[in-house]
Amino acid sequence: YLLLWKINATDCLAKLTLCCNCTPHLYAGVILDKVMKEANPLSVLELGTYCGYSALRMICVLKPGARFLTIEFNPANASIAKQIFRFAGVEDKVAILEGSSGDIIPQLKKKQEVDTLDFVFLDHWKDRYQPDTQLLEECGLLRKGTVLLADNVITPGAPEFLQYVRNNPRYECAFYASNLEYTKFKDGMEKAIFKG
Repeated sequence: YLLLWKINATDCLAKLTLCCNCTPHLYAGVILDKVMKEANPLSVLELGTYCGYSALRMICVLKPGARFLTIEFNPANASIAKQIFRFAGVEDKVAILEGSSGDIIPQLKKKQEVDTLDFVFLDHWKDRYQPDTQLLEECGLLRKGTVLLADNVITPGAPEFLQYVRNNPRYECAFYASNLEYTKFKDGMEKAIFKG
């Protein structure tokens, strides 16, 4: 029923939370909101759009004029997210880039005119977290102070990413405990600040 009315982003987020039974995921959402507000980014990249829930949360806390890009591999997910964004009235605040992160990241500077990113939310294939982080570095998309926030680093887990950022002197890391969506399984989010 969410797609029947055009509503504002905050109301859409509330209805999406209710309709999709995202209540168990609210704590992770609160962490995302907190880290986003602290970073106060002007340029954001999300890896893994899915239905657009996390993107909508981030868009709700972005300051005016901020740029939001999200990469989604699955065309069906991208289509659903586009509908959610349209009905939330934020379609002009987000660009959905369809394809693999490995193909799109190297093109961000040229095709999307991205200089560097202030904030990156990793919520796609967990085995891509570490290689995509290195790809962002290699492509010069991270600057001193860029915040990376990676979801689900414990369950299902992203051990290579955790090992990479925690043992790398170019990152300052912090872990936020949470539960896996819709379960009581222990999970968490890792914040990694790029030090240059």
